Amino acid sequence: MKEIVEYLQHKNIIFKSLKEITPKELGSRKKIKLYLGIDLNGYYALVMKIEKKSRILRKEAGELMVLHEKMEKYIDSRITKKYIIINAPLCSHAKKILEENGWKVFAALQQSEE
Repeated sequence: MKEIVEYLQHKNIIFKSLKEITPKELGSRKKIKLYLGIDLNGYYALVMKIEKKSRILRKEAGELMVLHEKMEKYIDSRITKKYIIINAPLCSHAKKILEENGWKVFAALQQSEE
């Protein structure tokens, strides 16, 4: 968790509180780290961290957005800020879909393997 906090501080994103929520709590089997934070204005923020070797495609981007909806139901509140830290190859279509739906995408590893 410390590395996530430091990474977000480096990007000037600061939270009052940040807690990890397991995907299992949301009924998901994805290998992903989920963090629910409250920013300085009191709004909920969701931070997802994905690390994998295979490429993140458009289909998976849709699954991540479904996970966001499940998180909103889980906390019974609206999440206004959505951040995703990706340490994997990212399909340009997937990135575009995420950004169009209000996600701030931080791709730590940017390579295209077309």
